[in-house]
Amino acid sequence: MFLESRVFRVWLVVASVSWVVLFALYTNLEFLLAHWYYPATMVVGAFVAGSTPEGGGAVAFPVLNIFMNIDRTLARDFGMMIQSVGMTSASIFILTNRKTDRRVFRPLLWWIPIAFAGFVAGMLTLQGIDVIIIQALFLSLIASFTVAYLFSRHRGTQGKYAARHLKDRLFTSAVVFAGGMCTSLFGTGVDILLYTVLVTHFTIKEKLATEMSVIMMAVLSVIGFAYRGLYEGALTHYQVQTWLCAFPVVMVMAPLGAHVLKRIKTEYMLRAVMVLNIAQLVYFNLSNPSLEKFFWSTGCTVLLTSIFFFGMAELARRKAAEVLAEPLLTPVSTE
Repeated sequence: MFLESRVFRVWLVVASVSWVVLFALYTNLEFLLAHWYYPATMVVGAFVAGSTPEGGGAVAFPVLNIFMNIDRTLARDFGMMIQSVGMTSASIFILTNRKTDRRVFRPLLWWIPIAFAGFVAGMLTLQGIDVIIIQALFLSLIASFTVAYLFSRHRGTQGKYAARHLKDRLFTSAVVFAGGMCTSLFGTGVDILLYTVLVTHFTIKEKLATEMSVIMMAVLSVIGFAYRGLYEGALTHYQVQTWLCAFPVVMVMAPLGAHVLKRIKTEYMLRAVMVLNIAQLVYFNLSNPSLEKFFWSTGCTVLLTSIFFFGMAELARRKAAEVLAEPLLTPVSTE
């Protein structure tokens, strides 16, 4: 059942009461009605966040920044702020489910600080990149990931993360650090990169890899939210109001997505996400078309699709080699 966990039920009650109090203090129904598109966007975004390796920012960032021409920084911050509620809610649902073995999530304890270090590095060094390049890179990332994932032999079989060598740990750390830097630009990204390396390099089962990426993105969103609001003091009253508008939507929709994930094949949801991602990439190029847009979106898509396909193909090759290496079973003689 969706509400079988007592801890999750308590979380929903506490979060709901907190939202009511904060909503009364910082915003009002008039603002909510005038900015209806924020919660409307997150109906889909939060469900995607809980049920796929892509965070809610994968929907929020392009819708707000590209479709609605909202400033890139505001769109990124909104993605992190809303994921801090929605993906945290999904994480609590995952971790308190009676069928969950929480021991398999222990590697996150050392990945999270590395991802945050990447996030800070990105905040300090990458923010001057041209907006068109950031938009093209993000849309290419999410579109190429889903295309490569769905059209490759990629099924993981392992039930936990197992780094056999130091280079495996260093490789994972490098990917997570890069994911943190991506998150500093888009408000999401570490979840996609972590999921990809878990499934392709470590052959972890897809649903477990998805759950690990959800928890990773949830924690980094909370820390990133705090970094922007408490350390930099950069969040405005308007941003808090938009966050509160979508708060109750993501609080329910993200764990609902995680609940659905446990009952359906991942491909069903990813097919719909793939169509959405490709449509966003096409819209980006058709809206105020330019040679610069086409160059960056095409170049990034070709490069990232090649990288993702190579990773998936490498997984299929290694799995085939393992099958061939298994000794043939011979019947035991009864004589």
